[in-house]
Amino acid sequence: MPLLIPSREIKLTTRTGVSVNRTLPHRELKMIGPWCFVDHFGPTEQTDGMVVAAHPHTGLQTVTWLLEGAIEHRDSIGSVQHINPGQLNLMTAGRGIAHSELSLKETQRLHAVQLWVALPDADRNVAPAFEHRDDLPVVLGSDWKATVLVGEFLGQRAATKAFSQMLGVELRLEPNTEFRVPAVDGFEYGFLNVEGEFAANGAEVPLSGLIYLSSGETGTEIVLNSGQSGATLLILAGKPFGEPILMWWNFIARTNSEISEMREQWNRHQDDPAAAARFGTFSDHIGGWIPAPDLPNVQLRAR
Repeated sequence: MPLLIPSREIKLTTRTGVSVNRTLPHRELKMIGPWCFVDHFGPTEQTDGMVVAAHPHTGLQTVTWLLEGAIEHRDSIGSVQHINPGQLNLMTAGRGIAHSELSLKETQRLHAVQLWVALPDADRNVAPAFEHRDDLPVVLGSDWKATVLVGEFLGQRAATKAFSQMLGVELRLEPNTEFRVPAVDGFEYGFLNVEGEFAANGAEVPLSGLIYLSSGETGTEIVLNSGQSGATLLILAGKPFGEPILMWWNFIARTNSEISEMREQWNRHQDDPAAAARFGTFSDHIGGWIPAPDLPNVQLRAR
């Protein structure tokens, strides 16, 4: 049976009081392929809602997808990039990187999805990198539009850097449209409702919610049906990751000691050259940086 993962409200930043709707990770579902984190933000008329000061990442890729608005990305390897709807920002943290995100008052509303991808153990300490994609493949039907964010879909492959067998697609369906997603053998699938209404294999998906189908449940295709208002959704899929990971705050590692070291290095990065060498430093229009919180008084374990 399809598994419904409802979203929960999470405070994004105390600077603006804006919250996001989070579906992954969830107590019933930690990952879909390598996808390990899913936040849906907006739509909101508070176009200054995303003001996230400098913070670190390790062991993952961040994927920023905009539906409305404009955001400026800055990071410690020198990247400064504005992103607009239909474009993709992909940051590979690898061994360590720091970045900030600032929404820009160029449009009337802000609407975005923020995703994380866990890096396999063999690649999780690669050098940090950043890429901006404004050349994503688009496939058009009479009553639907598919934009391929990563992987291959309907014969079109995105050039986005991927370290795992995976798929990411934005699919826009006109009202009362049936769309059959060809299932990749061995992939598990998630369908995130970003706007409107739709059902996956007969299971209705609430706004900001996600329907999950394991690799044994998909068959050869998954049937999507939009409602009277149409739908915009994200297809997130991939081969089951197969590695336990330890995800705490903005870090992905494998052991408690690694997480502890990452936390200490980030919190010392402005005063300790060795710590700064891992995450780097940069300037932005926000100012300041976000310290890592205290670790819980338990031994963290990969799962």
